Amino acid sequence: MKTKKLQIRDLTLRDGQQSLFATRLKQEEIDKLLPLYQNAGFYIMEVWGGAVPDSVMRYLDESPWERLRIASKAMKGKSLLSALSRGRNLFGYVPYPDSVLEGFYKEAIANGLNVMRIFDALNDIDNVKESIRLINKLGGIADGAVCYTVDPKDEPVGTPVKKSFFARLFGKKDEVVEVEKIFTDEYFVEKAKEMEALGAKIITLKDMAGLVNPLRAASIISRLKSELKVPVDFHTHCTPGYGLASSVMAILNGVDILDTNIWWFAEGSAAPAIELVYIFCKKMGVELEANMEVVGEIRNKLKAARESLSDFDLHKDHFPKAFDPLADKLPAEIDALFDRAIACAEAGDEEGLLAACHGIEDYFGFPKPNLTVKNAEVPGGMYSNMVAQLKALGASDLLEDAMALIPKVRRDAGLVPLVTPTSQIVGSQAVSLALDRKKGNPDYSNPSNQFISLVKGEYGHTPVPVDPAFREQLTGSPIEKPYDTSSYRKPENPELPELGGVKLASNNEEYLLLELLPNVANPFLRRRRSEEVAAAAPKEEPKKEEPKAAMEPITGPTFKAPMGGKIISVDVKPGQTVKKGELLFVYEAMKMENDVMSEMDGVVKRVFIEPGDVVSTDQVLIEFE
Repeated sequence: MKTKKLQIRDLTLRDGQQSLFATRLKQEEIDKLLPLYQNAGFYIMEVWGGAVPDSVMRYLDESPWERLRIASKAMKGKSLLSALSRGRNLFGYVPYPDSVLEGFYKEAIANGLNVMRIFDALNDIDNVKESIRLINKLGGIADGAVCYTVDPKDEPVGTPVKKSFFARLFGKKDEVVEVEKIFTDEYFVEKAKEMEALGAKIITLKDMAGLVNPLRAASIISRLKSELKVPVDFHTHCTPGYGLASSVMAILNGVDILDTNIWWFAEGSAAPAIELVYIFCKKMGVELEANMEVVGEIRNKLKAARESLSDFDLHKDHFPKAFDPLADKLPAEIDALFDRAIACAEAGDEEGLLAACHGIEDYFGFPKPNLTVKNAEVPGGMYSNMVAQLKALGASDLLEDAMALIPKVRRDAGLVPLVTPTSQIVGSQAVSLALDRKKGNPDYSNPSNQFISLVKGEYGHTPVPVDPAFREQLTGSPIEKPYDTSSYRKPENPELPELGGVKLASNNEEYLLLELLPNVANPFLRRRRSEEVAAAAPKEEPKKEEPKAAMEPITGPTFKAPMGGKIISVDVKPGQTVKKGELLFVYEAMKMENDVMSEMDGVVKRVFIEPGDVVSTDQVLIEFE
């Protein structure tokens, strides 16, 4: 009998560090690992995309292109290198035209990328088809990812809905209708088949929130295997406690590729540990295609890499036990848990499978299931963003209210899956809604620009159409308006007079960063040009600074920052008369752009901010006469 083989996509250097350590792994730490990775035998290594292009510029002052080039040079083609793309949104948070997509994909493949995993937050096939075509055309491997999500819990299947949008949608006026289940196995399989028909060479079931329970993994993976001709990949996270058990069930049902992380960067809110998957495969008679001796060498160095990330490690005081599956003997009772998990999986006993896997994870000291995330059915990153946002606003007591509002916001927006960027958009709006209600304001008194765009239709077609009346309430028109690529304007590449007139972006790859992430790339590129000018300039004696005059005390009414963030634009100046509700400035907080309106009529006396400034919560930004 032919031995079943399982290929591995290692996520450690991208999704692993993003899920656990806020994408703060520095290039110097990665450089220590890459020589070992060359011989690890992974089918695919995910090293780029997702939050990497944004975060390495924003927080580490590093070039995302250089990160990709270094990985490609080190691997010498021994493993395929992959990146995660948000389809029409690329690695950013808004839709981009085809010209930007092609520019990025072309540059990425030229710099060593092999596989582009392409997903759309709405599972809108129109948003991924051009990316699939371009990746294939440019010589890459298009990996089509279907985003897993669930129907909201607040209105179970069969709940009557009176004279709602659903009634209007189905042409009914007075009678009640039943809320239909949207996210069935058939829904995901049909999306996968559409991607395969467009040319996807791999299909991934992408479970970003870790919500695929084992029986659901069995039913969807088995359907995908029977109805697709291309390899099937399973991507999940362990946040709510399903990840390891669902991975076992996926292997049992013939999945071709499994996404894993190496020990110190695994489990918790990340993907399962390859070491645990290896033991399961041995017991199931499945050949795991990776060199576990080399994986052990990487594991030994990864512990130090994790220790360097302690500022971002929620479990820095609770590392898992060290473990080498090739050398360490399992206690009999833990070994028996592996056997029990397999027996339960084969019998379809989900409860027994989960109990055994949780026992294994508990023995090794991995984080326990996050029940808040499990019950709310949201991604862990979305939850932590909401916690941080409310903390910054001094309103942590509203967390429960905000979490309870997620189903409403999600349904109002067309029942969108919760994955970047929709998870941030919905989470941020649920926080705003909770604040609206606390202040006694009507719902959606403060919609974010991104939420308005989502409801308008600029992110694509939602799984369920948005109520036209709600769309009109938020956008001024009941008509869906898709993103208009003809309105796209390429950003300027200005000359910098203060630096001798050099261009901000010195080449095509830098200009692409400016197109994709202007608010992050602009200061990043300015620092590069300043360094170049400084390096070329003759050394001068430092000038003595003149003492600054004391600032005039603030005596008039002020406008303070609602929460910490970065100023994008300032729309008022001293001496200007403003009306209540008039735009004062735009700033970015929690990766959302927010229009900030005046709360009063008045005359601006002083403006204490300018574009690019980073402000803290309650910092005085504007003083009125």
